[in-house]
Amino acid sequence: MRRAVSVLGELMVTAGVLVLLFVAWQLWWTDVTSGRAQAATVAELQQEWSADRPATPAPADPAAPVAPDVDQTPPQGDAFAILYVPRFGRDYAVPIVEGTATDDLKEGIGHYDGTAMPGEVGNLALAGHRVTYGKPFNLIADLQDGDAVVVATADRWFTYRVRSEEIVSPRQVSVIAPVPDRPGETPTEAWLTMTACHPMHSARQRYVVHALLESVTDRSAGPPASLAAVG
Repeated sequence: MRRAVSVLGELMVTAGVLVLLFVAWQLWWTDVTSGRAQAATVAELQQEWSADRPATPAPADPAAPVAPDVDQTPPQGDAFAILYVPRFGRDYAVPIVEGTATDDLKEGIGHYDGTAMPGEVGNLALAGHRVTYGKPFNLIADLQDGDAVVVATADRWFTYRVRSEEIVSPRQVSVIAPVPDRPGETPTEAWLTMTACHPMHSARQRYVVHALLESVTDRSAGPPASLAAVG
């Protein structure tokens, strides 16, 4: 009996250690590896975009609809834009990849399939982790009305301004409708919606931020004023 109890105790200790190692891997190591990979993707995109290419003029009305820089939906998992959020820090720059599957969100911020592309009328809907895998939306709840959310593509800077926040059920998919929270309504403006699990370390709800397009500028003109510190 004593031997059985001793063996059981050793097994429980081993199991506890394995659980702790798994938690450390999930919460720390995935941040390290995904963070490095995402930073490398950002650097690759910036290098690719820095190559000489004709600039695409921005529309006279900065809030007018524009033709997307990408002619069609990128292949799933491909990075096609970079997200900058000054509220998250001057060094914050995360790739936006097509798709919101588990593997896609390891590579950066996911673009919901079928939603608008940057600058288009409709709703550019994005998903990101608050913990693990680089945790790009870790500080989403810190965003305030009026904060800038900037999307960079090969040719343009799109500056959105935060308009509202809400906490919803994961089943409330109307938050990513072309007009947020108004399914079936025809859009006339360009929105950006960011979604992340809520509360922290839980998938019970979603924290959602909506932002409205304020301006569109050519990349050749340099970053918008809200990103002056980013460069």
